[in-house]
Amino acid sequence: MAYPPGYGGPGSKHRARGPMVPQNPSAPQLFDDTSSAYGPQKGGYPAPGIDMGFNQIFADPVANVAMAYGSSIASQSKEIVHKEIDRFMSINKLKYFFAVDTTYVMKKLALLVFPYVHQNWEVRYHRDTPLPPRQDINAPDLYIPSMAFITYILLAGMALGLQKRFSPEVLGMCASTAFVWVVIEVLALLLGLYLATVQSDLGTFDLVAYCGYKYVGMILAVVGGLAFGSNGYYIALAWASCALMYFMVRSLRMKILPSVVQEGLSRPSGRAQMYITLAAAAFQPLILYWLTVQLVH
Repeated sequence: MAYPPGYGGPGSKHRARGPMVPQNPSAPQLFDDTSSAYGPQKGGYPAPGIDMGFNQIFADPVANVAMAYGSSIASQSKEIVHKEIDRFMSINKLKYFFAVDTTYVMKKLALLVFPYVHQNWEVRYHRDTPLPPRQDINAPDLYIPSMAFITYILLAGMALGLQKRFSPEVLGMCASTAFVWVVIEVLALLLGLYLATVQSDLGTFDLVAYCGYKYVGMILAVVGGLAFGSNGYYIALAWASCALMYFMVRSLRMKILPSVVQEGLSRPSGRAQMYITLAAAAFQPLILYWLTVQLVH
């Protein structure tokens, strides 16, 4: 049986492919030819599987030693930085000064206002570690100074408002002045203790706490002035100044003058330490008056 052209022989299920018909160049194309856009990959990037020498670098023992040495230097530098930070701003030490409770706060405020009947001023220790403030009323804390500073700012705003002199600038000036005076006082005490070569456990936070207790006396003076006028202000100022001076002398005596307490006042260094304590106490009434007189007049 004869098959027409284009078909396979007997038993074939598919038609044979005919000859290719040449395309007319002038005929419009249905789709653009984009095969030329995917040309061969240009140079500049290595083909997969090509070794650029990194394996040899990491396999070099000298490079490994250098990397290990650099890592050790970085870790040592990190430890040194952490030690220096802990030396001046230790979180654990800061937590110690805020370990207070309600009973301690009430007793400490009573001690600051009326310190004359208190007998034992020594800070108690447990295995060469001072007890936290909530267990020892003589331990310094930063909770009362910080809360007293905030209370003083609020009270100053109220006093200025009653006198029709309130403004954000004046209130900000009162806050910054009160803060700067405490910073100057702490720096002066640190310099004096360094020049006198005092060997004690009195740190920066301790000085900030002792110098910050003056805010309690400032609050007492301002409240007396607002409640009873000028006479009440000067009476409250005199009482707060005397109480704060007595408190500073008795508290710092156990911190700054350990050798004076045990060996007397025969050595010149002991005299210098005593002068520092008396100067710190005598400076308190001046700051109290300077920071409160403009609020009641």
